[in-house]
Amino acid sequence: MGKRVPGKRTVMALACLVGLSACAIKQEVRRAGALTEREICVTQNAAVRKTFEESLNKSLRSQGYVVKSVPGDSAITVCPVTITYTANWRWDLAMYMAYAEVRVFNAGHEEGRAIYDSTRGGGNMGKFIDAEKKIDELVRELVPRL
Repeated sequence: MGKRVPGKRTVMALACLVGLSACAIKQEVRRAGALTEREICVTQNAAVRKTFEESLNKSLRSQGYVVKSVPGDSAITVCPVTITYTANWRWDLAMYMAYAEVRVFNAGHEEGRAIYDSTRGGGNMGKFIDAEKKIDELVRELVPRL
């Protein structure tokens, strides 16, 4: 008997593993430090669904903050603590939030950032999340509760 050459099953198994590793959903949060301000300004983003900002504001209020919406062209120094955000949705059997990023600025310096990215989710069914719950999860990890 000679050396065994990988068969079709082995090759298929390896191909599946490589394919599945490309279907990753990533979430990364760098928590903001202690925020001494009770008021947080949220910079509006007209390119993002209005429901995103509504969910973001609701989550911030549940953390004890007073939320003030400011125009999208406002500087990050418009308030002592300012939040910017971006998000987009995709279609794959249904609409789903594919990407979200929330950034916290304190005195004009980035204090924290939360990113949810399922753009490489491919066949991963975990990408079909409840956007409002995901936004709330990100906010709870991102900003300290007052």
